[in-house]
Amino acid sequence: MNGNLSARMREAGAPYKLVFGVELPRLQSIAEEFQPSRQLAQELWNENIRECKFLATMLMPPQEFLPEIADIWVDEIPTAEVAQVLCMQLLSKEPWCAVTAFEWIASPSPMRQLCGFLCIARLLQQGAQLQERSVSELKDQAQSLLPSADLPLRKAIIAATSFLE
Repeated sequence: MNGNLSARMREAGAPYKLVFGVELPRLQSIAEEFQPSRQLAQELWNENIRECKFLATMLMPPQEFLPEIADIWVDEIPTAEVAQVLCMQLLSKEPWCAVTAFEWIASPSPMRQLCGFLCIARLLQQGAQLQERSVSELKDQAQSLLPSADLPLRKAIIAATSFLE
């Protein structure tokens, strides 16, 4: 437990039942000690504990993480931090990620929009190429959402569109 980080997160109003303040590299090390398991990942995800959410993204077997499950998890994300970890650790590794990400950015849900742009940014960072039509759609959605976007969504939009130039 990182007491300082945990206390600061609680003071800032973190929406969790419990916060240990464990940093991501330490959680990755802990996750390596376990066999990936859909059941364990789902149980961890269902806990309202920051670190359990992170571990769930690391322990879910990618081949068992279906788009339907992703939709449910994205709708249950409590913070932008969890969205970032989910996109980095799991979503961007899925073969259906790009298609789903474009569906999410067109959604009225700000958390789905955030995850969509985060996933696209991650895929582009990893060298993925978008078709011209997809680039146009991404630019249109970004232009439409940017003026009213909160800070995490604004950063995700900028990250995704920065790869287009």
